[in-house]
Amino acid sequence: MDTRENRVVGHRKEGAEKVNPYREGDPKGEQVKEMFDSIAPAYDFMNTAMTFGLHRHWRNVALDAVLEELPEPKRILDIATGTGDLAFELHKLYPAARITGVDLSEGMLKIAHEKLLRADYETRQLVDFECQDCLQLQYASDTFDLVTVAYGVRNFENLRKGYSEILRVLRPGGLLCVIELSVPEEKYLSKAYHLYADKLIPAIGRRVSGDSRAYRYLPESIAAAPQRKAMAQIMKDCGFVRCRWRSLTMGVVTFYLAKKKDA
Repeated sequence: MDTRENRVVGHRKEGAEKVNPYREGDPKGEQVKEMFDSIAPAYDFMNTAMTFGLHRHWRNVALDAVLEELPEPKRILDIATGTGDLAFELHKLYPAARITGVDLSEGMLKIAHEKLLRADYETRQLVDFECQDCLQLQYASDTFDLVTVAYGVRNFENLRKGYSEILRVLRPGGLLCVIELSVPEEKYLSKAYHLYADKLIPAIGRRVSGDSRAYRYLPESIAAAPQRKAMAQIMKDCGFVRCRWRSLTMGVVTFYLAKKKDA
């Protein structure tokens, strides 16, 4: 491993960190930014098409669990916010909270800003978007009551560093919610899933977005990422407490909740 990789990653690569969107050798974060800039115009359509609209159901189930745990957060950070859908949904759930969405991809954020310009006055006052690297967040420690990451942690160049940075910016007692795609554990479901994810999704992605590699990276990174108990254990290793998970729709998606220890 060369010195540049040691500096950027800071530990031996594991899981989805080994899977790059395009090239070996270049930092994963730069490639993830390049990939999402490329597919940004097609992203919302592809999200709906690939999941048959179920991504909204998965999001709502996870947010119902968040609401039970945290009824009145004042500051919320949505990491890997993309085109902003989760940030806007969080605003509906918590209309008095200040919500910031961050992402590496300026192409994705451009669409989020366009949505914000079409929103009502109250939304524009309480929701904002910034281009930031989740591994080096430009916020003071103990700032946010809630941090969310939807379909983003498997794209982190360094998962443990990302979780450690989230822990830093959470206030004591604050909540983390991660929603991530996962591979079904049941043998026959897993076979059907791989047929769909490995063959059909790349073909659809190539036709719609023009970037076939981006949609081959999707199932590769899902399969390589830590899932369920393994993901919850990494959260615990990074200092979170009360780490738990729940899989939905036969295991194709899993959401995780974890807390920062009270002061």
